[in-house]
Amino acid sequence: MTSAAPQLTLGPVLYNWPAEKRRDFYFRIADEAPIDVVYIGEITCSKRAPFFSPYIPEVCERLEAAGKEVVLSTLALVMSRRERKELNELASESPRPIEANDLSAINLLRHKKHVIGPFVNVYNEGTLEHFYESGASRVVLSCELPSTSVAQLGKAANGRELEVQTFGRLPLALSARCYHARSHNLTKDGCQYVCELNPDGMDVRTLDGTPFLAVNGTQTMSYTMNSLLGELDHLKEVGITHFRLWPHDMDMVEVAHLFRNVLDNPEDSKKSLGLLQEIVTIAPLSNGFFHSTEGFRMVE
Repeated sequence: MTSAAPQLTLGPVLYNWPAEKRRDFYFRIADEAPIDVVYIGEITCSKRAPFFSPYIPEVCERLEAAGKEVVLSTLALVMSRRERKELNELASESPRPIEANDLSAINLLRHKKHVIGPFVNVYNEGTLEHFYESGASRVVLSCELPSTSVAQLGKAANGRELEVQTFGRLPLALSARCYHARSHNLTKDGCQYVCELNPDGMDVRTLDGTPFLAVNGTQTMSYTMNSLLGELDHLKEVGITHFRLWPHDMDMVEVAHLFRNVLDNPEDSKKSLGLLQEIVTIAPLSNGFFHSTEGFRMVE
């Protein structure tokens, strides 16, 4: 178990928000949120990246001036020559740490300080140790791991930095095809950026109308909103050092305050969970994966 203070992190925005909205979101995070580490970058679709790229230097400076660590995140699925070229440039030129979300990025960052992102599957102690030995300063665990596996990996980390996804829709899978475009009878190349219509992802329903997934461009996500707010104290005990919130189109500053409060005062978890349920209106909360059951369930 590590004695360092628990770190609250904010993952990169997974959705297609307008560039100015994303900029203002990060400015507010810098000024008001008790976040320690902020990840920035386009994870889902490289076509979105040029819109926000001009704002990244200003956003990074604002966050760092507020005392937050900034990590630049890479695409989770690198397919084209252009994407490989951009990844090479980021790996060789970035003055900031990089979160590698694809194996091609890991190869470029070998023996440099970097973070292994949640889109690289780490399921066992051997894989975890391999990435630490290759230069990773922190590893973000996959979202579907049960508490027993998290505890084993926490023990294997032996005080080194280990991060768990504790809030938000869970990223489950990525595809070369764009579900959002197809749902509007468009092609991926001519998508017209229709994913911007759904700032928290588009709900997917079964034939009988029951919502069970969400899609975000090429990404499949959980319909429910993962919350490990009530499990934070246990996660600290088993060696987790960093606790990730995924950004959503809601009051993320207040969400961050609730998680920060429970990290510091575990006895407030029940009250804070009630307040979190009032903030999250797009879908029910869930924690099933962590408790070795269906991911959509909420285990008290």
